[in-house]
Amino acid sequence: MTTIQLAGHAYSQRPRLRLTRRGRAVLTVLAAIPVAAGGFLLSLGGSPAGASGEVPATAYHYVSVEPGQSLWQIARTVAPADDPRDVIAAIVRLNALEGTVVVPGEQLAIPVQYSH
Repeated sequence: MTTIQLAGHAYSQRPRLRLTRRGRAVLTVLAAIPVAAGGFLLSLGGSPAGASGEVPATAYHYVSVEPGQSLWQIARTVAPADDPRDVIAAIVRLNALEGTVVVPGEQLAIPVQYSH
């Protein structure tokens, strides 16, 4: 510790703390650990399953695409009482399709809510 005399008063000067690049990296990692741990714990929580009698969203059955068949025709076949646009959207989402074009012989998962 250094003492400085100025106008008859003695002032002590503490050495300044200097962080190196490595020190900043260590502090950043130490600060990020609780954030990452919290995110991980939140991801484990999930949503509680209810006993409402609803069919889980992961329940589905498969249909095979016939030659000349479109998603619209499949939607009308598997769920004639439902809006085909909603059924097509569910099929596209469930099968992670990039569009609405299907190929003959392709196996498509159909949400069980649309099975008859």
